[in-house]
Amino acid sequence: MWRVKLSLLLNYFVFAILLNSVGTVILQVQNNYGVSATSASVLEAFKDLTIAVVSFAVASYATRIGYKRAMLVALGIVTVACLFMPLVPSFWTTKLLFAAVGASFALIKVSVFATIGLVSPSTDEHASFMNFLESFFMVGILSGNFLFSAFVDDQNPQSTAWLLVYYVLAGLSLLALLLLATTPLDESSVKHETAKSFADDLADMLKLIARPVVLVFIISAFVYVLLEQGIMSWLPTFNNKILKLPTSLSIQMASILAASTALGRFLAGVLLRRITWYWLLMICLVLAAGLVLVALPLANSVDSTPVTGWGNAPLAAFVFPLIGLFIAPIYPAINSAILSSLPLRQHGPMAGLIVVFSALGGTTGSIITGRVFDAYGGQTAFYFSLLPIGLLLVSLTAFQRLVKPHAEAMQK
Repeated sequence: MWRVKLSLLLNYFVFAILLNSVGTVILQVQNNYGVSATSASVLEAFKDLTIAVVSFAVASYATRIGYKRAMLVALGIVTVACLFMPLVPSFWTTKLLFAAVGASFALIKVSVFATIGLVSPSTDEHASFMNFLESFFMVGILSGNFLFSAFVDDQNPQSTAWLLVYYVLAGLSLLALLLLATTPLDESSVKHETAKSFADDLADMLKLIARPVVLVFIISAFVYVLLEQGIMSWLPTFNNKILKLPTSLSIQMASILAASTALGRFLAGVLLRRITWYWLLMICLVLAAGLVLVALPLANSVDSTPVTGWGNAPLAAFVFPLIGLFIAPIYPAINSAILSSLPLRQHGPMAGLIVVFSALGGTTGSIITGRVFDAYGGQTAFYFSLLPIGLLLVSLTAFQRLVKPHAEAMQK
């Protein structure tokens, strides 16, 4: 059991670095390949739209090909894709990398979410491991920021030396593949429960969308990821263009967002034992909105003094990323709530829907933020985060009212 959980954590760690390197890569392709902010924002689409398409195609069929086999294929694709990045440096290679990462993550996330149900016998254990998994995902993002920044040459912004980091990532992916390949995973119970045709499985997934509780969940997940990715993908550029930090420091300080998000999810795992998820999320959203209104005006006080390190970085670079602490609990809490309210046989299809609409939300958030960034500046782009925060206050209230009867029925 522990080897399975360790393998799931390592898989998520690898993809956390790759998926959320998009903010760093958006900044680097602007420096290396001379593309605009609007053009660079399409990298999010190459990643997320591929996630959405592949998730929709394979989610209902995941139990047939096997969760373990799907994850092994994904890790193999990513290992090869990483090796191509330094060998063929171009904007198109970067687009293809994120398409490969997106397709692979679709397989990984659907399989990981469904596998959690196999190794978590109780609702509480499911919610606990889900939060731990998502917090470990943020640890991966944090590690990735420092890993990428170590390969960046501040003295020569046009240098492509940063691409060498992909050899390290290929090695990590290969390690994850070998661990999973040598880890036994019993999927017999799920395969027995889903002895249907592919068409029936796909129809079951589509029928899930028609349920009011699932539809409201999808809206909530979409809006949350729109908020999170809009901030996460553009924070390095905000640090560099608005706060005037050096490139490597811009990437490093973006790790504050990942660290605060990881801490937020860890603390949520503790607090959820004492307070219902709904009230915790409502409090967090109000605090997140307050932080936006306090932190962004601090960017106006940035002067022309050269920033040389963490010691003389502007206050805004430290304060705004703390929004991760407050928005962190939302995603794992609502994912666990919806999955725990459904029979085990529907976890695979539901995981597919989670991945699809999360991916669409991520693409939408990044593209909107990029366009507003280009047209009106970074501060206005980040003030935009108040809108999805407001929408989440409404959608999560509706979701809580709908999911409660389902969860109570599952526990009887």
